[in-house]
Amino acid sequence: MSHIDDLIKAHCPGGVRFLSLADVGVTVPGLSGKTKADFSDGNARFVSYKNAFANLAVDQTASDFVKVAPGEKQNVLRRGDVIFTGSSETADEVGMSSVVVSEPLEPLYLNSFCFALRFSDPDLMLPGFAKYLFRSDGVRAAIQRSAAGVTRINISKQRFMKIRVPVPPLEVQREVMKVLDAFTELEAELEAELEAELEARRLQYAHYRDRLLTFPDTGGVPRIPMGEFAQLVRGNGMPKTDFAESGVGAIHYGQIYTYYGTYAHETLSFVGHEKAAKLAKVDPGDVVITNTSENIEDVGKAVAWLGDNQVVTGGHATVIKHSQNAKFLAYYFQTSEFAIAKRKHVTGTKVMDVSAKSLAKIEIPLPPLDEQDRIVRILDRFNALVNSLTEGLPVELRARREQYNYYRDKLLTFEEAAA
Repeated sequence: MSHIDDLIKAHCPGGVRFLSLADVGVTVPGLSGKTKADFSDGNARFVSYKNAFANLAVDQTASDFVKVAPGEKQNVLRRGDVIFTGSSETADEVGMSSVVVSEPLEPLYLNSFCFALRFSDPDLMLPGFAKYLFRSDGVRAAIQRSAAGVTRINISKQRFMKIRVPVPPLEVQREVMKVLDAFTELEAELEAELEAELEARRLQYAHYRDRLLTFPDTGGVPRIPMGEFAQLVRGNGMPKTDFAESGVGAIHYGQIYTYYGTYAHETLSFVGHEKAAKLAKVDPGDVVITNTSENIEDVGKAVAWLGDNQVVTGGHATVIKHSQNAKFLAYYFQTSEFAIAKRKHVTGTKVMDVSAKSLAKIEIPLPPLDEQDRIVRILDRFNALVNSLTEGLPVELRARREQYNYYRDKLLTFEEAAA
């Protein structure tokens, strides 16, 4: 910081000049006149919304292509262009920026859901400095204020171009960029190390879980079709629009992929009592299993309901009512053995489904209840170890990111020069 402070004192002792975006450049729209078919077997590379949203610097090697005819009039991106996502479902995510930090080696186009800010003077702001500036908290807050909407938040170009940003001398920009590049590299290395450690623990846990829940045919453990020891009740209805602030607890099938673990004592969502009366009932000890997903891995994911009260579930899920150890069943549904068995019954391509009738045919090994209880106790301990790591590593990573954000914003906060 002291070196940067010295540079500021030397090059702009009266403060850093702030300029409106309208003073420094113009907006450039993305692709126009394209249909869905144009994005199939394309011949020209373009920057997708996801690319712009996820990267400080545009990934120019991403495999996103669009058909562009010879001589077709479309805007191409240049070094220094700052791309912004023009809309989002939430104000927190609107106007995320990504910078073209090097001159494209081939024509590079922009998707129609984004726009670019192009500097009138390409030497006014270093691309490597811009990629941090437009992601800083202060500038992000100004960008968010330029957007409005209800179900979809959209940036107003008129308000956007009024945003004022600091434009320090290039010597200062270069030093800030150098420091933040080093910070970013260290953060990426830490994240990779923590993710690798977490993945190793998960694989170790999955190995021991599968060993505990794999019973040889000569072991005396019967394999019984699910329909013979349980009642399977297919749910129906309950789109997310049915959710309420309070009422009857509700387990939505999509939340089984994304929110719930092996078991749950509380629901994430609720529906009104009138809606709940029409939905499939989930009693304490029941297991809810998914029937539908866009990928085969998520078909047949399950959560054991261990709460005190009856809750409900909706479409694309089946309630398994049984007299076994609910956790034992939920753990078994995570095994490689069950994954192989369910594949024989899954139908569909883009949307995959396994019917309750088909689930009822899958054979499940059922040792005596006391053995189920013993296995569950062991897996609970393993699960706790993995979860403690799962909770601990992200906490450490979040602390490092907060530290990084603090120094980034401190480096990008300048005293404005007097008018």
